[in-house]
Amino acid sequence: MNNTIIDKLKWRYATKKFDANKMLSLEKMNKLKEAFNLTATSYGLQPLKLVIVSDKATQEKLVPLSMNQEQVKDASHVLIICVEKTVDAQHIKKYFDNVKKIRGTEDAVLNPFKDYLLASFSEKTEEEIKTWMIKQAYIALGNLLTVCAIEEIDSCPMEGFLPEEYDKLLNLSKLGLESVLVLPVGYRAEDDFFANLKKVRRGVEEVIIEL
Repeated sequence: MNNTIIDKLKWRYATKKFDANKMLSLEKMNKLKEAFNLTATSYGLQPLKLVIVSDKATQEKLVPLSMNQEQVKDASHVLIICVEKTVDAQHIKKYFDNVKKIRGTEDAVLNPFKDYLLASFSEKTEEEIKTWMIKQAYIALGNLLTVCAIEEIDSCPMEGFLPEEYDKLLNLSKLGLESVLVLPVGYRAEDDFFANLKKVRRGVEEVIIEL
């Protein structure tokens, strides 16, 4: 396989059947963790957390909560992108404390933007904040899919699951989290019918508009 990014993206597909006997290395998993942490988020606030499930008994329990999709059982790991319950003043202040600690930026520089965000979020409803956080989750998913392709890690992005049931099973509410997206990762099974199908896309000329 060629090593260009386009070749990697052509290689990637939504894996329908994982090889349950193949596990991702610690090195591969660490790259995915770092990639998640480095994902761009609006204002840099990172209102997301990544829950990683690798316990096979737990993965088995996720199947009926995932429209009976067995990828969650057979994958090496199941990545669950979660949003926090809310982004409040404490969350925002903590972010700016971290900026000051890492960059040494003075309060005189930080305070105008901090005050703006505090005021802006105080005016938003819980629903508006949650919608904003969910959008950040999709950005993280896209980033993880690209990194998976580069690292030749198979993956299957999933919206077809029961978030509230996931939250109960994994006790996510105790962590102040709500599940939004699921991404089983691992290695494709040799007999996955979908692995060798040609990728179907509309074509660059149809989806790109140059002005």
